Amino acid sequence: MIIKTDADIMEKLTILTDAAKYDVACTSSGVSRSSGGKGLGNTAACGICHSFAADGRCISLLKILMTNECIFNCKYCINRSSNDVVRATFTPEEICRLTIEFYRRNYIEGLFLSSGIIQSPDHTMKLMLETVLLLRTKYHFGGYIHLKGIPGASADLIETAGWYVDRMSINLELPTADGLKNLAPHKTRKNILTPMRQIQKGIQRNTVAGYIGAAKNTLSKASGTLSALDEPNLPIRSRTAFQPPAKPSTFKPAYVPAGQSTQMIIGATPETDYQLVTVAEALYKNYDLKRVFYSAFINVNKDSALPDTDGINGVPLLREHRLYQADWLMRYYGFSSGELLSEARPNFNTLIDPKCDWALRNLEQFPVEINHADYNTLLRVPGIGVTSALRIVKARRSATLDFSDLKKIGVVLKRALYFITCNGKLMYPIKHDENYITNALIGDETRNRYQIEHHNSYRQLSLFDDYKMQGGTAI
Repeated sequence: MIIKTDADIMEKLTILTDAAKYDVACTSSGVSRSSGGKGLGNTAACGICHSFAADGRCISLLKILMTNECIFNCKYCINRSSNDVVRATFTPEEICRLTIEFYRRNYIEGLFLSSGIIQSPDHTMKLMLETVLLLRTKYHFGGYIHLKGIPGASADLIETAGWYVDRMSINLELPTADGLKNLAPHKTRKNILTPMRQIQKGIQRNTVAGYIGAAKNTLSKASGTLSALDEPNLPIRSRTAFQPPAKPSTFKPAYVPAGQSTQMIIGATPETDYQLVTVAEALYKNYDLKRVFYSAFINVNKDSALPDTDGINGVPLLREHRLYQADWLMRYYGFSSGELLSEARPNFNTLIDPKCDWALRNLEQFPVEINHADYNTLLRVPGIGVTSALRIVKARRSATLDFSDLKKIGVVLKRALYFITCNGKLMYPIKHDENYITNALIGDETRNRYQIEHHNSYRQLSLFDDYKMQGGTAI
């Protein structure tokens, strides 16, 4: 372990943004907050603006680690305690300065803050909480904040943090308890699921009890007094119950208004796709998660206990892509994990997407007559999405639709034409046969597969790619 005790803030930024690139759970959505003209920044209801890498990873937030020091030794993690990598740690004030200065330069619109475990889960969570408190109260930052909760941290710290951030996430890391035991023995399923349940209950309650007053009490009990919270001009109250301020606050109290998410590493352990989507489905149903993110495993440590990812087909990017497609089907299209896969058929087809694959295995339900099928039936047709299904239902109230109308509506006819009729007629004379349709669909999917597997997928966009800044000029 090499600790940079004399590193300046720009050196730390270089180290800790690079260390954060394997954490993909950083999209934002569903929050509306205005600064009222007195604070800095705001969050729109539809979420902040995003930029995406070729594999779909969100890179629009200032995505950093508080520290890449860690007391744990997870075999898959580049920041594990046994690795000889350069270590650095931000102070809460340094993160606030970076966030505000980058925001003012229009480089970012929000902050995604995660961390290695330094000293203990409570100590780490306390530092992260101090950071968001400073941003919200001292700097009056009204932009988007996504905070990674630390498994094993005290419930009081998790509770308080939830009142100041837009989204929280607790990484599941690996889909099964056995996987955690083998590759991350310091982590337990209980320590991960307990704060998930706490956040879920807090969102459901969404009360203002203990909103601001709890912050000072919790942090002082955790490890002494924080200088930032002792400043008289901060709107932190000494009483334990929240009292409405005399003047409007810069942001309305709401507990984790953008919900919570999690991340699973796929390919490090031998679970099937069926096990993965079943776990994801259970998390959505039982913990009210907004998103489950899937991160294709890379053996950055070259550990013998981990699968080899050398070579072009080593990193399971196509598998990650299929899981995201299936995840979308479960969240928005009404599919269940049992419809997409089963124990007898545990993995997704690499040649065609999950929706087409399901349709081909259920050809008896097709073709669907566009002018009569209900909305839920339309959603199951390959090439018809949520928006186009709604447009079809609306448009056919005043007209009988044909294939030219569907193209204008946005239906992807090169997939849908095998599964639909308009006025009882197919678009072309085709065989209603699984092999025939599969062969016709494979062409586009083969091209998509090539694009997924052949790109520089794990280079995270640098904040300085377009702005060739020198080390001391950003602050």
